[in-house]
Amino acid sequence: MRNSRITIFIIAIIIAFIGILSIYSSTCQKDTELWQAIYKRQIIWVFLGLVLFFLVSNSDYRRLWDWTYVLYTCALFFLLLVFILGITRLGAQRWLKFVWFNFQPSELAKLILAIFLARYFSRKSVSDISLPVTKFGVFRGLILPFLFVALPAGLIVEQPDLGSGLMLVFLFIFLLYLTNVRLRNIFIFLSAFILLLPLFWHFMRDYQKQRLFVFLNPNIDPLGAGYTIVQSKIAIGSGGIFGKGWLSGTQSQLHFLPESHTDFIFATFAEEWGFLGSMILLLLYFLLIRQGFLIAQRTRDDFGRLLALGISLLLGIQISINIAMNLGFAPIVGLPLPLMSYGGSSVIVTFVALGILVSIDRRRAVF
Repeated sequence: MRNSRITIFIIAIIIAFIGILSIYSSTCQKDTELWQAIYKRQIIWVFLGLVLFFLVSNSDYRRLWDWTYVLYTCALFFLLLVFILGITRLGAQRWLKFVWFNFQPSELAKLILAIFLARYFSRKSVSDISLPVTKFGVFRGLILPFLFVALPAGLIVEQPDLGSGLMLVFLFIFLLYLTNVRLRNIFIFLSAFILLLPLFWHFMRDYQKQRLFVFLNPNIDPLGAGYTIVQSKIAIGSGGIFGKGWLSGTQSQLHFLPESHTDFIFATFAEEWGFLGSMILLLLYFLLIRQGFLIAQRTRDDFGRLLALGISLLLGIQISINIAMNLGFAPIVGLPLPLMSYGGSSVIVTFVALGILVSIDRRRAVF
């Protein structure tokens, strides 16, 4: 337990420090004081995240069992509140303003849904602590939990935040597999989902459709919708093996790469630190996620095990989609890179999730 806590803490601090360096590099050449102070805000977010990390890691994660439905209701409330009081930026209404802090409810909703699914698929019983999902029929084992996932996912997509909404669906599918739902039922669910994709097309906004076209062919609009991904590829490719060095990346320093401190911070980092630096960063993320899976492996409590798996999957899915997006292997969906991208909501929620992992490892006993 002690080793896992120290390991997670050290890896998270290193990644967050790399993120601060990259944020500073991508914004230091911009004229206004607002841009030049962004890295200072990130330091504050990281500090607050660390405080919450230690508080959560020293608490009993099993209290989340009793608060699951309250947390789920709060997540829905905040997601609905976004449509009433939310702040609009870059055409998306995703944030709630609390004094000086802009809070993004979708980030918290991801973690809360992982908690919800972990409880749903691990019924607490005095005489039976095995996963009951294999005893569920199709409705209770597949349809009902999907409805609980679809409600917050639909609200998030409507903001619009297609990436975060799809993440919840991916998390649901992976947890279905890990809870031993019959493969036939999972296959039927995936087949139905794929068949309904043409229907979803009609509900997508024009810019989302354009992003899909650009994903298939970035050169279709290199100075418009395809500009960001083209510049991201140029930044990553120009980094070479060893990179151009800190504060020496041309794409981010000269402002060719949009959102270089948020969604495309990986491209900023890769340009300055090259292939070698990128591999080290991926190794750090791998070791962090591996800790989550190891904690799940040695946890006898089904709720704790599924929660550790859910948190690890959330991190893994988001990291994979963000980096694939930077490389042009996935459509641009606006997902931050955990612990690196600028943003208080993402950083703080990620540290809370890591604190829960440590708490699980400290108290991995049966109910």
